[in-house]
Amino acid sequence: MARTLLRLMLVRAGFEVIEAENGYDALTKIDAKAPDVVILDVMMPEMDGFTVCEKLRANAQTAHLPIIMLSAKTDQQSIKRGKDAGADEYLTKPISHDELTRHVHRILG
Repeated sequence: MARTLLRLMLVRAGFEVIEAENGYDALTKIDAKAPDVVILDVMMPEMDGFTVCEKLRANAQTAHLPIIMLSAKTDQQSIKRGKDAGADEYLTKPISHDELTRHVHRILG
């Protein structure tokens, strides 16, 4: 449900969106076609967003990708962990369409 809503918000703003079912699927899809920006939820099945972020940063092919973590985890420890994993931004849910697109546009430069 949340993934569908995020996709709709981003498509409405003119972005092409590729979705992943879980952390492993995300890594596979990113490896096949590097996106302009990665939006990761912290709580994903099979591999959490922190781990996906760390793996992307550790890979020379994907280390440069802008990464936004978007999570319902709003505690300072989670935010710090996201930044330590390499996220460029850590946003919290719920998030408005305008706020999400503003952050995506900003991170894309």
